[in-house]
Amino acid sequence: MRMRLRLDVAYDGTDFHGWAAQPGLRTVQGEIESALGVLLRVETPPRLTVGGRTDAGVHARGQVAHVDVDDGLASRITARRLGGVIRSRWDAWRSAANHGGATAADVTIHSVREAPADFDARFAALSRRYEYRLRGAGGRRDPLTARFTAEVPLELDIDAMRRASAELLGLQDFTTFCKAREGATSVRDLLRFDWRETEDGALAAAIEADAFCHSMVRALVGAVVAVGGSRIDRDELIGLRDRRERTSRFAVMPAHGLSLEEIRYPEDAGLAERAEQTRARRTRPE
Repeated sequence: MRMRLRLDVAYDGTDFHGWAAQPGLRTVQGEIESALGVLLRVETPPRLTVGGRTDAGVHARGQVAHVDVDDGLASRITARRLGGVIRSRWDAWRSAANHGGATAADVTIHSVREAPADFDARFAALSRRYEYRLRGAGGRRDPLTARFTAEVPLELDIDAMRRASAELLGLQDFTTFCKAREGATSVRDLLRFDWRETEDGALAAAIEADAFCHSMVRALVGAVVAVGGSRIDRDELIGLRDRRERTSRFAVMPAHGLSLEEIRYPEDAGLAERAEQTRARRTRPE
């Protein structure tokens, strides 16, 4: 009998070649699947399905993945007493992976738990929320956050950036901000795009959508930064948005400023319906 497990994961993406397993390269998926192989004592570890596939250098605090394992193999990790408290076998899994040397210090499994058969980390997601951190010219640099904060050589107007971000919200075709993939659609519902000033003097964008196409978050931020730095104005941004074609008028921002913060899912009863909706091809809005 097989069971589906949900894994909640965080990682510093600096030294990874992205999430997806690649021969000869260190990836987050490869690291965790290798840890599962050690825990289950199998030569071929089970494959993970991820909620938000991140590029090289991108970080995550709220990544989610699922994996199907044979119940007989899963039972090899049993409940045990830790610090005087009896932990479930899923806590034992997490502890063995994080503290038993199965995973490296730059990736952490926050939790492991059994999930309904209809749970799909990718297709059942309602939305994904990212944060992008950057620091404009004149800002006080912080070496302790440099691995997670992009440097922008422009004086930035945060109010102009907020107004520009609002122009990009809603259900629309984001081809201007996506790397095209054959047979894929660029229609997405951008639910949130706002900015705040952080305690260390950086600017942080919260960007949430039902889904993102390749490089979309970093391109959206790049376009808004171009407005904030007076490289383009609001009217040009709207024109670029509606033209629905790639452009060199703004830059795609560096990967290291980006972190996947949260993936939201429906209640268990709505998982199957949501997955079916997501698999249906999005159509271009009028």
